[in-house]
Amino acid sequence: MQIESAQNPKIKNLLKLQEKSRERKKQGLFVVEGIQENRLALSSGYEPQEFFVCRDIFNSALDLSEFKKVNAPPPLFEKIAYRGTTGGIIGIYKTKSFDLKEIKLPENALIVILEAVEKPGNLGAVLRTCDGANVDLLIVCDPLADFYNPNVIRSSVGTVFTNRVISEEKEKVVEWLRHNKVQIVSTFLHEETKDLYETNLSKSSAIVLGTEATGLSDFWVKNSDILIKIPMNGKADSLNVSNAAAICIYEAFRQKNYSKT
Repeated sequence: MQIESAQNPKIKNLLKLQEKSRERKKQGLFVVEGIQENRLALSSGYEPQEFFVCRDIFNSALDLSEFKKVNAPPPLFEKIAYRGTTGGIIGIYKTKSFDLKEIKLPENALIVILEAVEKPGNLGAVLRTCDGANVDLLIVCDPLADFYNPNVIRSSVGTVFTNRVISEEKEKVVEWLRHNKVQIVSTFLHEETKDLYETNLSKSSAIVLGTEATGLSDFWVKNSDILIKIPMNGKADSLNVSNAAAICIYEAFRQKNYSKT
């Protein structure tokens, strides 16, 4: 099947899904651009509905033979591509949702909690770190979190699909963590806060990070087992949330792997 016009209903709906979070949530669908991103979505069990392919650009061993495909010639594909380097492929997939109560944690689990997400790029960067360190679960305590925002998919380089991600209310998260005997370790800048590198993260732990603008809320400060800080030896007193997350996650990763030897 080939589509030539941007006025085609399929094209109009694709653009709606790209641009509007409410449409993604209403339809239970989202858009994936790029060869690597689509490969990761497929290998992670996401169910594709349709692919828009520009045959003049698409050159990949990615097997799409069993799926519905629409050919979009270059002039049309340029209009529907959210970014410049898509590899000539755009897919539409069904969203997935995970129920916190159904999550089974391994021994010495590592969980990352973001109190809120100010920028899709920060969430994407944290997702890449979680994938690299094989984090067991990422929880965002923000009812407006949209894991399928095109900027999240792009900045995560598709690792949003390789991670288990959940958006949930903070009260329910704390209750679930207590039930599963997971220690809550929150980043909080204070003179009496424990140094990250002096903290035992080798057992089941949830690392909690706040927003760059306001830091961590009193709720997490009150409900944490340990408050930690990353040593800052320069003039600035804090790091970008994605950088702080990477440092904490890989310190936990190091401790867990060291404890096995």
